[in-house]
Amino acid sequence: MIYCLNNKFLYQNFGFIDFILLYKLDICYNHVKINKKRRGLMNFLFISPMFPKNYWNFCDRMKNHGVNVLAIGDMPEEHISYELRKSVTEYCYVNNMENYDHVYRCVAYLASKYGKIDWIESNNEYWLELDARLRTDFNINTGMKEDVTKIFKTKSGMKAYYEKAGVKTARYHLVDTLENGKKFVEEVGFPVIVKPDNGVGAAATYKISNYEELEQFYQIDHITQYIMEEFVNGLIISYDGLANKDHEVIFETSHVFPNSIMDVVNNNTGMHYYSLRQIPEQLQKLGRSVVKEFPLNARFFHCEFFQLLEDRPGLGNKGDFVGLEVNMRPPGGYTPDMMDWANDIDIYNIYADMVVYNHSDYYTNRPYHCVYCGRRDGKEYYYNNDALMAMYGSHILMNERMPDILSGAMGNYTYTARFETLEEVHDFVDKVLKEV
Repeated sequence: MIYCLNNKFLYQNFGFIDFILLYKLDICYNHVKINKKRRGLMNFLFISPMFPKNYWNFCDRMKNHGVNVLAIGDMPEEHISYELRKSVTEYCYVNNMENYDHVYRCVAYLASKYGKIDWIESNNEYWLELDARLRTDFNINTGMKEDVTKIFKTKSGMKAYYEKAGVKTARYHLVDTLENGKKFVEEVGFPVIVKPDNGVGAAATYKISNYEELEQFYQIDHITQYIMEEFVNGLIISYDGLANKDHEVIFETSHVFPNSIMDVVNNNTGMHYYSLRQIPEQLQKLGRSVVKEFPLNARFFHCEFFQLLEDRPGLGNKGDFVGLEVNMRPPGGYTPDMMDWANDIDIYNIYADMVVYNHSDYYTNRPYHCVYCGRRDGKEYYYNNDALMAMYGSHILMNERMPDILSGAMGNYTYTARFETLEEVHDFVDKVLKEV
């Protein structure tokens, strides 16, 4: 029997109990050390590998690389997919992953059984802080710990690192009093964008266009710190990829988001975005600088930029790139699969290469643009599913319902396709999202 609480193990053996205080799990039981040496395996612990559903691929490829893959999740084992079940050595069920003590005990149990955990990762925005806390408590140095994550979970915390990377960002103000809010508006003008400083996606994000709306915002009793930013008229383009432990980019790509997530969520509109076959030169230069200066090592990155649609004093000229946000995980939804389809690669295998070898050998000439479209329930569309499949056939790689938890930002029913030209991409988007 193994029980863990606050780095103390209770180990029961032949009726006698020893209490052993471990220093961040650097000291292990001799039998565990011997067992791990005998097996010679790297222990990788994947947090919540069943969501999104395609994340079992990470476990599968690491297993194929000779990694001992362990997993913790809040779905009973009998309900996880066959693919995930065969990809992990052991899966631990936790009925509430918001309860840190329960998750901690699972990690401690796995460490006692298989030896010190070498990696902990979820590749999921929602669990970034959980991942970091576990790395801190178990002294795992292959990812961000709490001190780093706390800085970069805040939008304001990113600004200083953007500056180090030589990337301009929108002026901002940490919301406090109405008086200071008015002073900020006098400086940058309307509209302004307000959003939680520590937030995921576009939750509780608003555009304020006049003093009446500004005063209404301050009348709300906000339970979290908000940030106010000057409005930037720009097209959102991301720089996405994978970097090794030395901050070297192993894989890079770019996606265009014609409609902001804020507009999609707040207006309940259709969602679409697509990959570029060629990364704009300035974006690539700035993106690589961000990867170098931010703690974006040994992990995926999703860096969002505005490409200015008009000259903006203090920020740049039309066509220039301005930093928006940096996310230390893969782009959302099924974007890793889109990377595969656009580039004829296996991004999950490249990730496993990075974990095991710190590099990856692959080739891509970016043969396709991959495009995602999300339809909304309650809207009537001009073309039904049969018509779209007849028109685009093998170009459509996936069409299915999106899980409800992701539908706010991603749409309810989704289509993913690939084409060689942007003209084909735009035609596809027009037809999928055309309403009656």
